Amino acid sequence: MGQTLTGLLKAVRARSGQGGAARPAPTTALRLCGDYLAGLAANGPVNDARQTRLVSAVGGLTAACGTGGDELFDALLRTGWCALEAGGEAETRLALDIAVEATGLRARSKGAWRLRGSALDALGRREEAVQAYERHLALQQNPAPAEDVTRRIAVLKDLRACLDEAAGLLPGEDAAALRALHDAPAGQVRTAFAEAVRRRTAEGGGMADPAVRRLTTLYAAHRRLLDRGRAADPLLGGVEPLGVPGLRRLITGRSVCLVAGAARIADEERDPGSTLGALIGGYDLVVRCDALPSGARRTDLHAVTLRGDAPWTGPAWDRRASTRLVFGDPPSHWRRSLRARLVAGAQDHIGDASLRHPLDDPALLGEDGWGPRPGTAFTVLRLLDFLDTAGRLDLIGFGLPGQLQPREREWVAARATHEDETEMRTALR
Repeated sequence: MGQTLTGLLKAVRARSGQGGAARPAPTTALRLCGDYLAGLAANGPVNDARQTRLVSAVGGLTAACGTGGDELFDALLRTGWCALEAGGEAETRLALDIAVEATGLRARSKGAWRLRGSALDALGRREEAVQAYERHLALQQNPAPAEDVTRRIAVLKDLRACLDEAAGLLPGEDAAALRALHDAPAGQVRTAFAEAVRRRTAEGGGMADPAVRRLTTLYAAHRRLLDRGRAADPLLGGVEPLGVPGLRRLITGRSVCLVAGAARIADEERDPGSTLGALIGGYDLVVRCDALPSGARRTDLHAVTLRGDAPWTGPAWDRRASTRLVFGDPPSHWRRSLRARLVAGAQDHIGDASLRHPLDDPALLGEDGWGPRPGTAFTVLRLLDFLDTAGRLDLIGFGLPGQLQPREREWVAARATHEDETEMRTALR
């Protein structure tokens, strides 16, 4: 990628020197992108996928400079978001610089203010982040997409309240130092707050002191907010974890069908007179995967696989399902995704960590050879077949193209006991 990066660097610097356009051009952002690319080129080949996406976005921004208008502005914001997603300090500062220029070019851009708030938030500049987020909300006419911004503002204000109350329980210099942490990076806040609690505990007679107990409670609340954000209902409406024994009991002796997510299946099921809809409705347990179709009459078990570098940013799992299984690695991404995407009342049971990656878990199936990205449908199918307690296990619509990978189709074909093309049904037992 070295030659490509060098060529792009020259193009960016050439564009950043242009002036006199009818519309203001993001010349400062281009110059800063050029500086960033120069730093990358000096450090050797780019192997990080997120940095590669950022470089590609800079290329798109450079190309868009010849167009002006909305296309150029969209390319500017896209570059800013790619910089923020790259995650490094240099990239996050680049995202903020791009956002500052974007809000200067278009002061009423909702996207620009949200980018600015997110970059400030990532840098630990929380007071300024709240101001930028609130500017975004003031421009936002549709409240639904802004719910996560509203929650984030509440988190930042709760963090401030925790620090202010905790500071009131400390002596002068320690109190001032703690209040100043509100606009510090998260790692620095954790370390300094913990040290303040340790000192106060040692000096104040331990947990017998009510002030020490309150300080400890505030530290725990602050740490939880930093790590997990704010949850109006931390128990998600009383949802219960479900492990392997619980899943085995759920399917024992019952008729189970796994329904494909093909558009044709959804269209037929949506039809009130559909024989397919009646067929699916006759099973004791209906299993569906990933994005649930709007026409689905019933979902008893919903299985979904986490994809991408930041799966917790995906859409909320707000469609009703009695049981939800979430497959994914590493554990930190899995936990964070559950906290961010589960919706209170949308499920009664959620699969626990023992069901997080059943195919390659040596404590469960422990099978190799399915590749790094097995399909969700095959993962849940193989799991249900392995548990071997369902009275009947059928697939609906998986004979259609694109529903299973080649090796997965071979596995199903080798174990199928009956196929009915009219009903689009394949029976495994």
